[in-house]
Amino acid sequence: MTLLSSSVSPADEQFRLNRDSYEALIADLHRRRELAFAGGPPKAREKHVARGKILPRDRVEVLLDPGSPFLELATLAGEGLYEGVPPGASIITGIGLVHGRACMIIANDATVKGGTYYGMTCRKHVRAQQVAWRHRLPCITLVDSGGAFLPDMAHIFPDAGQFGSIFDNQVRMSAAGIPQIAVVMGACTAGGAYIPALCDEVVIVKEQGYMYLGGPELTFAATGETVDAESLGGARMHSSVSGVTDHLAEDDRHALAITREIVRDIGEAPRPRWTRQPSLPPRFDPREIHGIVSRDARIPTDTREILARFVDDSRFQEFKPAYGDTLLTGFARLHGHEVGILANQGVLFPDSALKAAHFIDLCCQRDIPLVFMADVTGFMVGRSAEQAGIAKAGAKMITAMASANVPKYTILIGASYGAGYLAMCGRPFNPTAMFAWPNARAAIMGPEQAATVMALVRRQILKAEGADWTAEQEEAFKAPVRKIYEDFQPATNFSSNLWVDGILDPVETRDALGLLLDLASRTPAEPTTFGVFRF
Repeated sequence: MTLLSSSVSPADEQFRLNRDSYEALIADLHRRRELAFAGGPPKAREKHVARGKILPRDRVEVLLDPGSPFLELATLAGEGLYEGVPPGASIITGIGLVHGRACMIIANDATVKGGTYYGMTCRKHVRAQQVAWRHRLPCITLVDSGGAFLPDMAHIFPDAGQFGSIFDNQVRMSAAGIPQIAVVMGACTAGGAYIPALCDEVVIVKEQGYMYLGGPELTFAATGETVDAESLGGARMHSSVSGVTDHLAEDDRHALAITREIVRDIGEAPRPRWTRQPSLPPRFDPREIHGIVSRDARIPTDTREILARFVDDSRFQEFKPAYGDTLLTGFARLHGHEVGILANQGVLFPDSALKAAHFIDLCCQRDIPLVFMADVTGFMVGRSAEQAGIAKAGAKMITAMASANVPKYTILIGASYGAGYLAMCGRPFNPTAMFAWPNARAAIMGPEQAATVMALVRRQILKAEGADWTAEQEEAFKAPVRKIYEDFQPATNFSSNLWVDGILDPVETRDALGLLLDLASRTPAEPTTFGVFRF
């Protein structure tokens, strides 16, 4: 493989200005994460602990092996969407090791509005299940929730991808041999009671965990029967009478210890299907990416400099380097795992799109995962590009990308607009995982382009009506359009709406992908059958 070189100087003024700008974004990312990590308000956390419970994130830590990595997913989901709800949407999801076995952990945070489910909570839970299903990870759900947040019913109850899909996924994953384990550590009411009831094994904490379809109040209203919570749905009753639960725990720590023993006995972990080489760090400091990413959206970032600080040993075997050079394609390793990388180096032209299709085909033939590093304003437009068949070439790239059944990972490292966002394996094409860097932005088009297009349409309407407008009127029309796109495009908006699986600091990205590639290596290979290519 070719050793990548670098011409970057950390002493350069532009590097320092870029780094200062980027590190402000990193500081903001950490501030947002800290809000998510804190959970609910101090009073709610104090009340939680006073009941003898362990705080939700501490529960996850006790469950995992000492020193285990924890790849948290959708940390900032729901940020700013609900009043009084911090980032995270009242649930914690992520991948960690339990007795050396990678598991998906899904933990309700009862310190946030009693752990109730909002629409985004449902979507985040379902997304965690999708990731677990794709990687055949045992699911461990730490249940402590008051159920659905009723005012948000339209986003919780009626549609696919909402609360009911949690049940569907549990059943289908269990049928596929993917273990489903629940730990009832608090309230578990109404439809939420089916989450543990549909699991393979259930642990419940005595005098703390409760499961019932209708609580004491609802039971009295519906039947006139007066009954206390313990006899209606308490831990002892379910463990000795109803048989809904399988293991009775004294407290949180005992429940988590039982859960660890359950995981120990679920059988052998699948073996890797790829040969992993020793992991070698890049020859250049990954922290220098902070100074390489351009702070000015109008000035492109040199993706080669990023790759030199991203791939193992800074080695990159480039494919077709002299053809379609606005897209870099080539082979590298990340923490010892071979990958095929597609990284933008400008606008997509017909030749770069055709190169992408060819390269994706090679990776599918060789069962090599794909990593898309997106920083693209879109496909080239204009008469010359159209006559050269840009639509046809772009369709080939999209067909190859969409058809590919190797693991696919997308990192938004810069701009990602229009069909370029889609062609670089955007969210609609279900990448195995998708992350954004703090500087990333994505939309149908850039704010200025959108404002200009809308203004041109408006001008044509006025012209047809025999009217005209001044430069001041045109700017007054364009400003709110520009604002809509400026508010839509940031990585923070994409993470809040769960359009990406999280925002990563560039220096965190190698480790995150290394973990995911190890998980993917333990899944069966899927053959790729391509859709029709237009010639």
